[in-house]
Amino acid sequence: MNKIFLIMIALSLNIMAQEKSTLTLASIFADEMVFQQKTNCAVWGISEPNNEILVTASWGAKSKVKADEKGNWITKIKTPKAGGPYTLTVADKKSKIEFNDILIGEVWLASGQSNMEMPLRGFGAIDVIMNSEEEIKNANNPKIRMFTALKTTSPSPQFNVVGSWQKLNPITAPSFSATAYFFAKNLYEKLNIPIGIIHSSWGGTPIESWIEAKYLADFPQYQKTIESFDGAEQKLAIFYEWLSQFSKMPVKRVNGVEDWTNLDFNDSKCSQPLYDDSKWGKMNLPGTFERSEIGEFDGAVWFRKNIEVPEEFLGKDLVLNLGPIDDCDVTFVNGTKVGGFEEDGHYQSERTYTVAKELIKNSSITIAVRVLDFRGGGGIYGSPDKLKIYIKDDSQTASISLVGEWKYLPVALFMNDNFYLFGSDDQLYFTKPKITLSISSHSATALYNGMIAPLVPFTIKGAIWYQGESNCGRAEEYKLLKTALLKNWRDRFNVGDFPFYYVQIAPYKYGAGTNSQLLREAQFLSLKNKNTGLAVTLDIGDPGNIHPANKQDVGKRLALWALAKNYGKKIVYSGPLYKSMKSEFGKITLEFEHHAGGLELKLLNGENNFLIAGEDRVFKKAIVVVEGKRLKLFNQEISNPVAVRYAWSETDEATLFNKAGLPAPTFRTDDWKD
Repeated sequence: MNKIFLIMIALSLNIMAQEKSTLTLASIFADEMVFQQKTNCAVWGISEPNNEILVTASWGAKSKVKADEKGNWITKIKTPKAGGPYTLTVADKKSKIEFNDILIGEVWLASGQSNMEMPLRGFGAIDVIMNSEEEIKNANNPKIRMFTALKTTSPSPQFNVVGSWQKLNPITAPSFSATAYFFAKNLYEKLNIPIGIIHSSWGGTPIESWIEAKYLADFPQYQKTIESFDGAEQKLAIFYEWLSQFSKMPVKRVNGVEDWTNLDFNDSKCSQPLYDDSKWGKMNLPGTFERSEIGEFDGAVWFRKNIEVPEEFLGKDLVLNLGPIDDCDVTFVNGTKVGGFEEDGHYQSERTYTVAKELIKNSSITIAVRVLDFRGGGGIYGSPDKLKIYIKDDSQTASISLVGEWKYLPVALFMNDNFYLFGSDDQLYFTKPKITLSISSHSATALYNGMIAPLVPFTIKGAIWYQGESNCGRAEEYKLLKTALLKNWRDRFNVGDFPFYYVQIAPYKYGAGTNSQLLREAQFLSLKNKNTGLAVTLDIGDPGNIHPANKQDVGKRLALWALAKNYGKKIVYSGPLYKSMKSEFGKITLEFEHHAGGLELKLLNGENNFLIAGEDRVFKKAIVVVEGKRLKLFNQEISNPVAVRYAWSETDEATLFNKAGLPAPTFRTDDWKD
């Protein structure tokens, strides 16, 4: 069985609560929550069957509802214009629950993968948020509040997800989603009313994980996974009973920030040369957990390899190259620590460690690496040429490749903000029950079940979405999945075709065959869906980092759509959007919407990032002339041009803007298959 990222704790606590208490509400209802103003807001929970529930709000609204024969109930309560604080009381014949410090304002759902998850403090030394220290210091507004859902997968829709509402202040701000925070900040500055953000995201996840099973019926590629979830609760009960025997260690936090340094998993023996690893598993490196028999796994895994070195290595300082490791590592040679990256954000950092000559006393060398992964993929995953050991400052002697079979042992599982400790004795991880269930953050519908279902139908104004990186290479499918997600969420939140504003992924080299420009195009074409908007990041990305630091402008550009389309502000909210083309006299003329009175071309290193082609489909660099609200393009070698492409590579950045300074998205006028 692959590692299962599931939270059954909330479900089990809920079941226990039903047995000994008469009344419970979904976890999204809590002190300091924000309700959507001037509407009928959904309130729901569980009571004894056929009980009458009374919901009373201090702003003067009331509602009665009767629980069904299973004890489920849902009602709506009318909300006034923005204001507060208020209280809300929910009572049945035996119990009463009171929620305090409630605000009425504008409520938005924020979801997606790591660029939405990325907190205001950043992910670490490399994945930083621009000007984060100053932003955090000044983040002090109790009228901006965020509910952050704990990462949760499930084979079936859940009633609860772990999370809490938090007011914005310098203590809470570091853990706020940066994109969602800047979105909320911009809304507040223009509206001056309370803003509530429900944040539910998970790094490295594909869109199909966020879609309910019913809405994936037209996608046969996901049906096997969905069918495997039948009877999953019973299978999971076996796994959780096994897991319960191990001690738990909560994740360390300093001022709300996770501390991954100096963690002790009762595993120090794993670094020692004489330790018996004969019963460990075997895995070929470089590679990720996910592509090995380990499967989806967050936690700590030791890797060991014994090698023999030639005589010329003895008594010499060596260099150990391991390439990048996701996320953290501590590395030993012959039982002595030679290096490590134990802070967040170093998943792309090359591990190059000096091995002192005093450690190389004989030809046998034991290399031991503890890899700690706490989000997304994990492992020693770089290119094979990175994995080697060689004599320092010696270009003549050949290096020794470390590619191939290594021994491995998982010593701690990270789940629900806790480490479950297996330790190094008896290889306890390998005693886990062998059940035929594989579910992870990549499993179709698993995140909808665990992280969206518990939120519906909480009344929202709309949603913002930052996702797509994990679907690169599947652009055609993505367009269909995006439409399915919209239909799914709009049906379940039950507030009509609510606004859905999303971010076009930034330029980044994803790798051979991914063609991320096609994914960016798919996101542009998704504007055909009703009541959607696109925030373009072609000018504020970082082709060398999948997590661009400038989240200020991302949040602002999402907010521009909301302010213009939903709050009546007379502002420019979109960059130029390709509308039509005409080819005549050896030139192509392009027309755009949202030109804001005119177009501007800003060259990058002398390039305009436009390509033009004739009927032979051979694209060449275009000469571009701005004529007010139009572009004219030509190439003197092409007499009859028929197609144009803009920003049509993985790393092409923006050169086309409107007069308001907003960039155009990736687009093309053809639909040719490359």
